[in-house]
Amino acid sequence: MKLPQIDNLENKVVVLTGGAGVLGESFAYAFAAAKAKVCILDLNLDRAEEIAAKIRNLGQEVLAVECNVLKKDSIEKARDKVIERYGQVDILINGAGGNHPKGTTDNEFFDRDDLDKDLKTFFDLDTEGVQFVFNLNFLGTLLPTQVFAKEMLNGGNILNISSMNAFTPLTKIPAYSAAKAAISNFTQWLAVYFSKAGIRCNAIAPGFFVTKQNEKMLLDENGEWTPRAKKILSNTPMGRFGKSEELIGAVLFLVNEEASGFINGVVLPIDGGFSSYSGV
Repeated sequence: MKLPQIDNLENKVVVLTGGAGVLGESFAYAFAAAKAKVCILDLNLDRAEEIAAKIRNLGQEVLAVECNVLKKDSIEKARDKVIERYGQVDILINGAGGNHPKGTTDNEFFDRDDLDKDLKTFFDLDTEGVQFVFNLNFLGTLLPTQVFAKEMLNGGNILNISSMNAFTPLTKIPAYSAAKAAISNFTQWLAVYFSKAGIRCNAIAPGFFVTKQNEKMLLDENGEWTPRAKKILSNTPMGRFGKSEELIGAVLFLVNEEASGFINGVVLPIDGGFSSYSGV
């Protein structure tokens, strides 16, 4: 019996949207270490170039490309650069996403008195803010898939980034929770749609990780856990937040044909037991 090597992606071309983010950067280093040719796509080209330079210093092949995942022409230009350099795409990681304060309520529960206070309730959610969050996460996954899947019709892998919010919506963030639920559903739809074309599509659903996007919500000005962070920790059986490197094994496993060739349409929780705990 030959055991699969999930850390060997030699000669594979990986396109990583949101590659300059905290999780994206971690993924980029991991794919480079697995000998893949890594294409870091991000709106922040300067940051993408910084990460690419570090990977080049390790002797690995990498390409940084500016890309707005909400504009199809921008994605197509990025694709053209990838194809010009490498001639193929084997793996697409839809890593772009995020939340926005305009799609967030101030309190967890509605109180009639909130209407008379300077608080943002459900009734005050900004339409453009909600649209931005939903579009960034859902359209920011759909559009890159439309563009890059055409280059994978002879076989390939798509990995989406869902969230524990998709299973049970968190308080305060209705737009983000709904968008991630859409990602999970879309992952299953894609898995079926492309199943005859040799393209597998799966997703990971991270639990709680401290990133630049959420650190203000989790840490106060003294660097101590906020009440919301403490609530998360008390409902995570492992009693801590995840580390970005703890996603790597699942990511490499799900895109590796030898290791997971018959896994399709799965949304894998990586959450320290959060989804298994009822709170009692």
